[in-house]
Amino acid sequence: MAIRYLKIVFVMFISLLCLFYAGQNVANLEACYQAFAYVMSMADHQAYPDSFFPALQNPALIWLTLVLIVTLEFAAGLLAAKGAWDLWNARTSPAATFNAAKTFALLGCGTGIVVWLGLFTVFGGALFQMWDTAVGRQSLEGAFQFFGACAFIFLIVNMADD
Repeated sequence: MAIRYLKIVFVMFISLLCLFYAGQNVANLEACYQAFAYVMSMADHQAYPDSFFPALQNPALIWLTLVLIVTLEFAAGLLAAKGAWDLWNARTSPAATFNAAKTFALLGCGTGIVVWLGLFTVFGGALFQMWDTAVGRQSLEGAFQFFGACAFIFLIVNMADD
């Protein structure tokens, strides 16, 4: 039974992580936009100054990317919150019922993985080479931390309960 409670707490922490970061991005929208614009412009790259992919400087495309990421962060947080609620409601139920209640928790964690592995690490890190500047490197390091948390909790929650 204690493991079930831990899973619920872990999923709630993932929810809060996603919602807090989405909220901070909204609270700092102009700074967030500037960071995105800087990374997508591929300016100031020293180690890898060339890329097969063109730099992007179109404000509409930068805003679209920013809105997509913040929306997915909010979605991940809300899905995980729903998942924690579902797990809470099933905490004393038979194992099959508790296992079935994991859907939204896993969707929340999975959406976080899409954001911080897929969008930040694959597109930001690999495609836009964000690791090659101080601003980008800090964002990429944070993204790895958030991806790791989401992935780890996904694996823990996904383990079958007896």
